[in-house]
Amino acid sequence: MNENRIKQVLEIEKRAQENYDAALKEAQQLPTLAEQEAQEIVSKARAEAEEEARQIVAKAKAEDEVARILAEAEEKNRQLESQATSNFDRAVNFILDRVTGKE
Repeated sequence: MNENRIKQVLEIEKRAQENYDAALKEAQQLPTLAEQEAQEIVSKARAEAEEEARQIVAKAKAEDEVARILAEAEEKNRQLESQATSNFDRAVNFILDRVTGKE
């Protein structure tokens, strides 16, 4: 019976040593794993920031393009209004001349 107890104690000590060795190995790997995870997080954050920056630049360019097109359309509209006013005045004068018999 004592021999069985000694075997059990030795087995328990062996498992305890194995557990200690595994924990020690894991503890030694933790800094490396933490650094790898940190690098992955930084890389992911950088990629997301770059994508967001690209989207902001694209949006700004689109807004600039919209502003340019709008300015061109407003200028064209002013020109057309000016022509319409000029043509209207000429048309009124033409009709008045026709009605009064000047032409």
